[in-house]
Amino acid sequence: MLPIALVVASLGQPLQAQEPDYLRDRGPGVRMSILGTYIAKGELVLYPFFEWYGDRDTEYKPRELGYGTSGVDYRGRFRASEGIFFIGYGISENISLEFEAAVITAEQRTSPADTSTNRPAAVKESGLGDVEGQIRWRVQRESETRPEIWTFFETVFPLQKDKHIIGTQEWEFAAGFGITRGYSWGTLTFRASAEYSAKVFDTGEYAFEYMRRVSPSLRLIAALEGVQLDEVSFLGEVQWLFNRHARLKVNSGIGLTQNATDFAPEIGLMFNF
Repeated sequence: MLPIALVVASLGQPLQAQEPDYLRDRGPGVRMSILGTYIAKGELVLYPFFEWYGDRDTEYKPRELGYGTSGVDYRGRFRASEGIFFIGYGISENISLEFEAAVITAEQRTSPADTSTNRPAAVKESGLGDVEGQIRWRVQRESETRPEIWTFFETVFPLQKDKHIIGTQEWEFAAGFGITRGYSWGTLTFRASAEYSAKVFDTGEYAFEYMRRVSPSLRLIAALEGVQLDEVSFLGEVQWLFNRHARLKVNSGIGLTQNATDFAPEIGLMFNF
């Protein structure tokens, strides 16, 4: 009996339940607002990252930039760099919370066609960017026969009432939903939202996403993301899981329509505990 016991002890680690094939790209966690990120019950996610924005023809109104009273639309070059810190926590198997805050430096150049009085060559601002929180709820878990359905509610705090091109000047609220379905060849997600800001309801952000885990340490993501039909971008991302508690995320957005930001690269390190 002793040799048999030794063999059993050497092989007898507790068996792990194998995840179904439709979860191979993402695992069983709740979808977060950060692209390609899912969080499990009791898990803490920390994600410091940097993003840069470059757009040659951002639309603006002089009265929105704090000079003149004109409501005429003009276009000028926009540049910004932003450092963002994200925190997410899985409260239960189906509910999670997240919080995000940013510091930003931005410059909006004005158009030579802008004839407003006291028009500056550029408006420059720096300081606290958007500060927001979300609660996310998985309404329906994915199974062999049905997709995963999740929803969220978001609040953005008005902490920059005296700024014009950075931060948030009015309370903003958004609510949305998403549908995710995993296949042997990848995972598809559709999401959409509506928002309320400055006493106005409007359609929010929508996206079609594709994610594929090509190896245990490498994930690839492609997404088509937009606001209405005149602000559509393509996003591509690579995730390198170089440690069981850390991954490198590199992505970039490329504007496909005139009102979308031309180029928006992002890089960051995500830690999960």
